[in-house]
Amino acid sequence: MRHGRSTSNTAGVLAGRSEGVDLDDRGREQAAGLVDRIGDLPIRALVSSPLLRCRRTLEPLATALCLEPLIDERLAEVDYGEWTGRKISELANEPLWRVVQAHPSAAVFPGGEGLAQVQARAVSAVREHDRRLAEQHGGDALWVACTHGDVIKALIADAYGIHLDGFQRVTADPSSVSVIRYTPLRPFVLHVNHTGPRLAAALRAAPPPREQPSSDAVVGGSAD
Repeated sequence: MRHGRSTSNTAGVLAGRSEGVDLDDRGREQAAGLVDRIGDLPIRALVSSPLLRCRRTLEPLATALCLEPLIDERLAEVDYGEWTGRKISELANEPLWRVVQAHPSAAVFPGGEGLAQVQARAVSAVREHDRRLAEQHGGDALWVACTHGDVIKALIADAYGIHLDGFQRVTADPSSVSVIRYTPLRPFVLHVNHTGPRLAAALRAAPPPREQPSSDAVVGGSAD
């Protein structure tokens, strides 16, 4: 899940890892609405970026589920370095902007990190948590990671098996949920940028305990 709308989103500023960037009024509504969107899905764990806007987004859901979010630094926002805190409209005139748009795998932010590094750390984190929870619960386990737009886009690109240079084709709006099922052979992307009122309606129930998710795609398409 991407965090709810923040004060930096509405100000058109690249927040990056700036301290104290909170949700705006709309973002708080989105965070509260996540409880109903999740519905009765059996969420086993919550994992969060350390940044305030992500922690705030998960607070209502954590209370409803009686779960304590685990903080993972690998899900933090991109370190945009010298770009942090600047207006998006100004950054669009920087030479690096075109690299970020057309060849993001080569983009390294001045004084910050590269998008390839971001993808490597985020994919490692998500796959590690997914394996841990699958082992703990004896099979497929639903869990929520709250992180940031470019991080989510990098995760989706990896799950689709596309080069990082294609990640700008993915959309991750504030408060959107994207769903990936990891299996021993490959990931399956179930949803991208889901912003509807009821996520439960868009997901089948998790397999019973001890039933491992199939790594095979259905030839001809699913019957569901």
